[in-house]
Amino acid sequence: MNYFSSDFKLGILGGGQLGKMLLYETRKFDIYTKVMDPSDEAPSKIACNEFFKGDLMDFDAVYRFGKKVDLLTIEIENVNLDALEKLEDEGLKVYPPTRALRIIQNKAKQKLFYIDNNIPTADFQRFAYKSEIEDSIANGGLKFPFIWKATQFGYDGQGVKVVRKLEDLNGLPSGECITEEMINFKNELAVIVARSPSGEVKTYPVVEMEFHPEANQVEYVLCPARIDAKVAEKAQEIALQLSNKIKHVGLLAVEMFQTKEDKILVNEVAPRPHNSGHYSIEASYTNQFEQHIRAILDLPLGNTASKVAGIMVNLVGAEGHTGNVVYENMQEILKLNGVTPHIYGKKQTRPFRKMGHVTIVNNDISEARRIAEQVKNTIKVISE
Repeated sequence: MNYFSSDFKLGILGGGQLGKMLLYETRKFDIYTKVMDPSDEAPSKIACNEFFKGDLMDFDAVYRFGKKVDLLTIEIENVNLDALEKLEDEGLKVYPPTRALRIIQNKAKQKLFYIDNNIPTADFQRFAYKSEIEDSIANGGLKFPFIWKATQFGYDGQGVKVVRKLEDLNGLPSGECITEEMINFKNELAVIVARSPSGEVKTYPVVEMEFHPEANQVEYVLCPARIDAKVAEKAQEIALQLSNKIKHVGLLAVEMFQTKEDKILVNEVAPRPHNSGHYSIEASYTNQFEQHIRAILDLPLGNTASKVAGIMVNLVGAEGHTGNVVYENMQEILKLNGVTPHIYGKKQTRPFRKMGHVTIVNNDISEARRIAEQVKNTIKVISE
């Protein structure tokens, strides 16, 4: 198949920043792209060959879009799976495959899949309605504190809450959810696995994630993770085992906890390029977005090693600011060594909205971490 400077058409469902960064790579290879997103303001709109406005959860919109392309991929997992399944039945290549997305799209199914396949994960309970949680607490079946998660449509810390007392359940959606045991962990880690249809598989180095205490969003991603080699090896083994069982095609980002006893527990997965891999644009031989394109097109996978230590800082909207975005002190961070900002192209900011990220590369991870902190304290995402 000739993908390059040809009439092959790649479809991408979702037009957010992940789509925009995928499109850097399709442009590099001159692959023709069509993108569908519900928003006219989608960051990907400026970078694709053709843009379609449509609801990703609408059967007809997704089905019609799929009929216009030769291969379909996603940059967000909340899409209409029945439409994808019908397209697959009619012979369209859809990567990741729908059967993998069905498991991943619902957090209860995801957790049950881990249990069935001996993938270590935190203990959990599944509830059809939030009211059942209150009954379980009253009967002594569930003890505080625990983590509440909506089974669908959570992202960037939305749809997740620490519940320490009954009142914490107030205001949460009433539908299907899971509760998880709170893990006393010393690190949050992630491993990205790339897999092609012909079965070639590669993993990226283990990264370490530092989280914002209130927003439950990643503040820093560090590669390589500052952990013992044995722990890193265990994390990669579990990520490979999971990838092998779920049979995704493209990228699978596996988020994990390293417990105080150095056990590795899988938290959750994402079947697409992921925040934990953004560092790779500057730090790796093959960045995660190029790797996703290589994987879904069944091209040889690229070298996943890092050329240099990399740290990623998320740029999120400052609290108390909603409206037209202004990036304050951009000049200052550009003066620093090894700093590259990525601005996603969202015109409107709001508190904790992901607006961009900054990569810091350095031969010394602790120096990179020092500069990352300086970046974090300098640049501000505010409104006019």
